[in-house]
Amino acid sequence: MGSWKRDFASGLIILAPLLVTLFVVVWIFNQLAGLPVPVDNVYARVALTLAVFVLLVFAIGYLMRTAVGAVFESTLDSLINRLPGLRVVYNASKMAAETALGGTENLQAPVKVETWGGMRMTAFKTGQKTDDGRDLLFLPTAPNITTGFVIEVEPDEYTETEESLEDALTRVLSAGFGENNESGLSQLLDGQEGLGSDDDTQATVDESDSAVSGDDSEAA
Repeated sequence: MGSWKRDFASGLIILAPLLVTLFVVVWIFNQLAGLPVPVDNVYARVALTLAVFVLLVFAIGYLMRTAVGAVFESTLDSLINRLPGLRVVYNASKMAAETALGGTENLQAPVKVETWGGMRMTAFKTGQKTDDGRDLLFLPTAPNITTGFVIEVEPDEYTETEESLEDALTRVLSAGFGENNESGLSQLLDGQEGLGSDDDTQATVDESDSAVSGDDSEAA
């Protein structure tokens, strides 16, 4: 009963992200194909639209590295922030894009912070310090690491670990349910060895019982 449920859940975990990704790709393709581009072939129209978009992104990115780009960005931010309704959407989307595209690159080694009652939480070094010498740590929420808390901690108030950044992020993103392949494989192998040892022990006991029964029969 439990076996087919596990198999169904495992298959759904693999297929669901693929189906969602395929749906998004098809939706984007249809939206690009419907743009008024003077090209008859649908695939050529989509390819041309993507090429223009990529060139536009690179051009704006190059402009942002110049003094003109910095002035343009500050002017745009100031203009949008004067609009009561749009500034919330603009600032939220800008913060989400900055965090998603470059936020994790700034994260350094994961550390353990003891909060209250002996509980520990996973935080990440940012490489920044306050004026009074405290380290700035980022304490993310799970499973959405784009939100969290920036905490100021003394260097001796958190514990550094040998855990890799990827393993720590995997644990936070999976809300504690994820594990790296090496640990999962070792646990599986240990479990199989344990089952094998139990079978061998049971077989030895059965052989001993058979031998004793045979000796009793001969004595009778």
